Amino acid sequence: MAYAPKPATPATAAINREAVSRYAMEDRRDFADNDRGFLAPFPGTVQTRDGRVIFDPAWFDYIGDDTPAPDTVNPSLWRQSQLIRKGGLYKIAEGVFQVRNGDIANLTVIEGDTGLVVVDCTASVETATMSMRMIREHVSDKPVAAVIYTHTHIDHYGGVKGVVSADDVASGKVPIIAPGTIASFDAHAIGENVIAGNAMSRRAGYAFGSLLDRNSCGCVTSGIGIYAPSGSTISYISPTDSVSRTGEKRELAGLEFEFLYAPDTEAPEEMHIWVPQLKALTCAENANHSLHNIQTLRGARTRDARNFARYLDETLERWGDEAEVHYGPHTWPVFGNENITTFLESQRDTYKYIHDQALRLANKGYTPLEAAEAVELPEELRRNWASRGYHGTLHHDVRAVFHKELGLWDGDPATLHPHTPAETARRLTDLIGPGQILAEGRRAFEDGDYRWAVQILHALVFADPGNTEAKNLQADAYEQMGYQAEGPQWRGIFLTAARELRDGVVPAAFATASPDSILAMPVGILFDFAAVHLIGDKAADADLRIDFHFTDTDETWTMWVRRGVLNARRGAHPGTQLTARGPKAALVATVLKPGEAHRLAEAGKITLDGDDTVLRTLAGLLDDFDPNFPMITP
Repeated sequence: MAYAPKPATPATAAINREAVSRYAMEDRRDFADNDRGFLAPFPGTVQTRDGRVIFDPAWFDYIGDDTPAPDTVNPSLWRQSQLIRKGGLYKIAEGVFQVRNGDIANLTVIEGDTGLVVVDCTASVETATMSMRMIREHVSDKPVAAVIYTHTHIDHYGGVKGVVSADDVASGKVPIIAPGTIASFDAHAIGENVIAGNAMSRRAGYAFGSLLDRNSCGCVTSGIGIYAPSGSTISYISPTDSVSRTGEKRELAGLEFEFLYAPDTEAPEEMHIWVPQLKALTCAENANHSLHNIQTLRGARTRDARNFARYLDETLERWGDEAEVHYGPHTWPVFGNENITTFLESQRDTYKYIHDQALRLANKGYTPLEAAEAVELPEELRRNWASRGYHGTLHHDVRAVFHKELGLWDGDPATLHPHTPAETARRLTDLIGPGQILAEGRRAFEDGDYRWAVQILHALVFADPGNTEAKNLQADAYEQMGYQAEGPQWRGIFLTAARELRDGVVPAAFATASPDSILAMPVGILFDFAAVHLIGDKAADADLRIDFHFTDTDETWTMWVRRGVLNARRGAHPGTQLTARGPKAALVATVLKPGEAHRLAEAGKITLDGDDTVLRTLAGLLDDFDPNFPMITP
């Protein structure tokens, strides 16, 4: 039976209707800017090689241009989704083109005299391939002269093999330029999405609504892009050139590109790009038509809100008087110098306000949650659409500033060494009684106090996950919180929680640790990835050492397990128990799945010299990760 969400309650409908007064609904400039320069719609669906549809523009037809917000969607989020659902190919300036909203990120092409420079590649090979096909049909058949990654996130490099071949990059024909050093870019791009990839993918499934149906009771775009594609092909090609200093320039396809290095902002490695001949500027994801995350809900390193502001101000100082178009890897462009200046100034001041006010309250003794409840943007910023929380939210960004500057402890001694959620829930349920908790949850729901209903029912659900009545009532409360949320990630989390409480875990279809990403890992990160699989207590008495010789790079690493820890370093070791030799692609499988090594050896893909029983021993010490672990129950 198909999943059937419940409608909005009268309380939620009233809250969403009242919310309209808080927003500048009369301001329609974004709609004109979003439509400007439209050249062609998407030619159809985006499909994988086996014909499975991963994106269809018709999925979001229910978000009509003139359709008022339904009771189940916050009106601000509905407005943003009306903008985001429009996609296709756009000319945004002379020589600058974008394919927008084929997945969660954009693909930008800058046409020079001798070729095309592609700035960011979307999240998937399938979307990038379609985007380049549209460029070829409607813009230019010039060759790709260069690819630029603005930063280290998967939705900006994942489609690269739909833009350029690995052979053309390896031969030097097409450079790939990225911020930082090549080694640091690889480490952050691959490490972030692989080392904690299983947890990140599970959380991303909640946050981006990919486990929900696409309708007004489910997923209504991702806020900064149409949709995070599920089951698509994620590729990676390592950069061949890097920018680690502001003011560096490159001549690409006959055009000059100047860079502003902006590390530790929206990503660990990020940069802004200025093309003076075209007066075209991008601040990557440090300036969007949305408030960004200081701490992502999918899980990533906490960012520096002060750096957002610092580098945006430096950009204004360098190029603010000249820029005539600002394009981004998400959302739509800003046109005209005065509008660009206003846009960047408001983005700068939003992040600085969040940073400064969070720390002001921290210095007054507020905890993160107390500060998040107290901070509100000034009226001018609050009514500015680009400061609204369609990706980050003000509430969790304030808390993230505390985390970045003060660490994990919120300053309340009672939270320093609490019992686990399940143990706390059991004790509270024993103290209060299941009937009393259920009654209080029902009363809170009927009063429209959904936050409290979720909170009090959490104890009963965690103490007794088999209590269907408690789970269903908590699901009802989560659902209404989702309908009221302005931030699509909050909406996705609450609505997915409701669905899984009712129907159980929805199998994941999204994974950040793609095969291409794993194969592209620098060897050091490969061993880091293996190390997080080691079951420490089980390996406490193990004493194993294996040398790995990568024949395609003529590089040897020694890996050892002692005291419950897996370490590795370059070079062979005279006391090794086994040496495995083969190309990287085969040795990756040997490191991560040592139980399969004998099959690879029998197939002639690797050679094993020494005591090969250590591989079976190692295999017994490595953990498997379930991509569908429970989140809403213990």
